[in-house]
Amino acid sequence: MLKFFLNTQTKGYLRGLEKDFGESTNGIRVELNRFEDAGLLQSEFVGNRKLYQANTKHPLFNDLNSILKKFVGIDQIIERVTSQIGDLEAAYLTGKFAIGNDSKIIDLLLIGQNLDDNYIKTLIARAEELMERKINYLAITSSQMDDFFRDKPALLIWKKEE
Repeated sequence: MLKFFLNTQTKGYLRGLEKDFGESTNGIRVELNRFEDAGLLQSEFVGNRKLYQANTKHPLFNDLNSILKKFVGIDQIIERVTSQIGDLEAAYLTGKFAIGNDSKIIDLLLIGQNLDDNYIKTLIARAEELMERKINYLAITSSQMDDFFRDKPALLIWKKEE
């Protein structure tokens, strides 16, 4: 269930969750129903299959998301990386991941000024090794973002706090 609360765009079917967790569909269904009854998950039918997603409007969603990021350690990694990368304003996933499709290639868009290209390349090389995926990145300014990605999908994954 972590993936629902860490990534607000994540959706999942019962059978897919069965594969992810290696548990029986009955056990997973019980837990999904509990989360849905509590209002933490929302669902919709797509054909004859029920699709689940985190309810980002639930009053506890932001707190749960924050707790999970801290538990997994993502908050510390993001803080360390973003403090050393330069004047990073935002990071987006584009391409297939931005529309919810899996891919062996991750398209990453970094928005900012004076970004440390060597540091970015070092981080990407490490991430590619860990994730066993190719990462393509593009670093541009916010004004270029408006021009290049006006009609293309872009999923915000990090934004500098004001």
